[in-house]
Amino acid sequence: MSTDHVDVLIVGAGLSGIGAAHHLTRRLPGKTYAILEAREAIGGTWDLFRYPGIRSDSDMYTLGYSFKPWREAKAIADGPSILRYVRETATEAGVNQHIRFRHKVRRAAWSSETATWTVEAERLETGEMVQITCGFLYMCAGYYAYDAGYTPDFAGTERFKGEIVHPQHWPEDLDYAGKRVVVIGSGATAVTIVPEMAKTAAHVTMLQRSPTYVVSRPAEDGLANWMRRRLPAMTAYGITRWKNVLITMLFFNLARKKPAKTKQQLIDLVREQLPKDYDVETHFTPRYNPWDQRLCLVPDADLFAAIGNGSAEVVTDHIDSFTEDGLLMKSGKTLPADIVVTATGLRMQLMSGLEVVVDGRAVDLAKGFSYKGMMFSDVPNLASAFGYTNASWTLKADLTSEYVCRLLAHMDRAGADWCVPHLNEPNMEAAPWLDFSSGYVQRAMDQFPKQGVKAPWKVHQNYALDLAALRLGRLEDGVMTFGRRKARAAA
Repeated sequence: MSTDHVDVLIVGAGLSGIGAAHHLTRRLPGKTYAILEAREAIGGTWDLFRYPGIRSDSDMYTLGYSFKPWREAKAIADGPSILRYVRETATEAGVNQHIRFRHKVRRAAWSSETATWTVEAERLETGEMVQITCGFLYMCAGYYAYDAGYTPDFAGTERFKGEIVHPQHWPEDLDYAGKRVVVIGSGATAVTIVPEMAKTAAHVTMLQRSPTYVVSRPAEDGLANWMRRRLPAMTAYGITRWKNVLITMLFFNLARKKPAKTKQQLIDLVREQLPKDYDVETHFTPRYNPWDQRLCLVPDADLFAAIGNGSAEVVTDHIDSFTEDGLLMKSGKTLPADIVVTATGLRMQLMSGLEVVVDGRAVDLAKGFSYKGMMFSDVPNLASAFGYTNASWTLKADLTSEYVCRLLAHMDRAGADWCVPHLNEPNMEAAPWLDFSSGYVQRAMDQFPKQGVKAPWKVHQNYALDLAALRLGRLEDGVMTFGRRKARAAA
């Protein structure tokens, strides 16, 4: 089994991994690094998903990198534009030269004797296992399993004569023009697919068990585009980025403090977008408070426009079973369909399912605590990028990469080989890592580490607090410990 060594090993060549490599290249140019990517292309989510209308559900001034301005007119961007942006970033920084494609990480073993991780990866073309050692392991593999999404066990699927498609594996040759389509789900994917398919399908039905908060927003940010024409690119980008961060934080805090009022305002906005006699109470009034689950964003009210012109509809009901030509509801209603799209969610997965071993002992990360939302109690020299649930993913991923670079630089100055966060309070009260009621989160939280009730073990869903903690906070905080490898310490 071949083995080579790098200072930092990054896993994942998507939005987070490319950003991490760029930060490392700029801040610590002397460090050697490699990126392992299980797929055959850069882009992660934005290369994997190919369903109609694929786009961001966050504005690109916050989903974009802190160091690279978003220059296109649309703030709510389509998937191909985002993929192009990520690939440009990789090329500009020379990151693409460090990527090893079709390498799936399987196991990582830490040795305190040498202060290194030995990472085993499978070359997917050949099945060959390779080893790479590194001083620091940075997981940027996202939060869900790439091989398959989540699909409930619906009764009678074998009887259905049409096609059943999950958005995570969209067929390139799927022809839905003139077809009757039922999209099961009401999350971000469903509200994206429905208006796009409705442009050419005979009719599209969005079938939901219960409503979701849906918010319309202009696809373009007029102020941002105005500033970009008049100010230096980074200045305009930075102002817009902070504007959007502050607006999002203000809205989230308002929703938490005054949920009933915020709920009514959101529903009133939906009512303005739909025909006067539309049953908003049934189809767009959720049973939960705003931000108990992620809000769905629709650019330029495209979903509401499709409902208004009759090319799409929303049905709120429960599935009894599939039939030969559609779906039978618990209410007795039938929905005819030629194609059924199961936009029923993802399967969350921590660190790509990596097996972690520390000094010969298998580590169950779910039994430990998360340090600053990015490292794990008693696991040395390992960080993981995970974005926000109430804001753009990249805001937190950027801060995490900055912190990793600070940590590595501090270790170099201090002559340390390892760093490890240690929980000094054995009676720390534990809470789920994510406080979110969405089904895809609840199904997986037992696989994720816990969070504590106070810093640095509390996972903040707050960019300002994380900015202070990760960019400006002390590295030697009484929790993070540093040391030398055993052999060097003995010498």
